[in-house]
Amino acid sequence: MMKPRICAVIVDKDLKTIKQVEPLVGLYEVRIDLLGQGWAEVALKLGKPWIACNRRADEGGQWQKSEDERVEELLKASRLGADIVDIELRTPNLEGIVKVIKNRAKCLLSWHEMKKTPPFGELKEIIQRQLKAGADICKVVTSAQRLEDNLVHLKLIREFPQAKIVSFAMGPLGFSSRVLSPLVGGEFTYASIKKGKESASGQITVGDLIEIYDMVTR
Repeated sequence: MMKPRICAVIVDKDLKTIKQVEPLVGLYEVRIDLLGQGWAEVALKLGKPWIACNRRADEGGQWQKSEDERVEELLKASRLGADIVDIELRTPNLEGIVKVIKNRAKCLLSWHEMKKTPPFGELKEIIQRQLKAGADICKVVTSAQRLEDNLVHLKLIREFPQAKIVSFAMGPLGFSSRVLSPLVGGEFTYASIKKGKESASGQITVGDLIEIYDMVTR
């Protein structure tokens, strides 16, 4: 069995700690909204592929400036060598932005529900909309209110075997979907570089994830 792909989320400029996990992960996510000014200097020192993410406040991020400035930072990231740019499906003028991103990088179209996990049918429609909008990778993240919400995400990944899907539930009850999603065909799962540096509720550290995967993939 192939080892699941882990994406380590960069939320600060601690390059020493960032570099320590580099041999253990497949890629990084650079959280522009959390890093603030100077994010590019961190990104340019990475030795693995990286996703540029500048998360909207209404989808769990901390970007404080205008929407135009938010998008411009993502386009800057694509020019600086980001392998993947994460842009929300709800972004205004999405069609034009996706075209510009895809001139230089892969486009990850994301959708977040911060309070609950909608029914399977609704989430399936969201992925269909993402694919239609030109997503190279589709990301659907919800908040787990019950254990059954994890199963919704695993089923969603299996529903689109030809597509690259990232799908899991946040929060303590979403733990199993974070761990299991790449084992059922998900493109990758996210992990914090160390405890206390989580970018979302329920996120597991790189070390803990690897320990779990070593047990289940031997």
